[in-house]
Amino acid sequence: MYDNAPTGQYAPLSPWAYWGLTLLFSIPVVGLVFLIIFSFSSANINRRNFARSYWIGLLLALIVIGVFLLIAFLTGGIETIMSNFR
Repeated sequence: MYDNAPTGQYAPLSPWAYWGLTLLFSIPVVGLVFLIIFSFSSANINRRNFARSYWIGLLLALIVIGVFLLIAFLTGGIETIMSNFR
């Protein structure tokens, strides 16, 4: 397409590659293994950065869930939630 298009380590990822990586990282055990490998790999900088951003998204989700559970525990909301499941 372009004569000076970056290749190898700096090659851009296509939108389908991002979609496929998101799907791959969503698989419970296999996705975690690939997520760890791609986070430290230098074969493609864009793939590595995407894997690291996925980690950040997971970390933010865990923080939000943790804050929600802490607030629910401190306000007595856990008992209310658990009584709905009984």
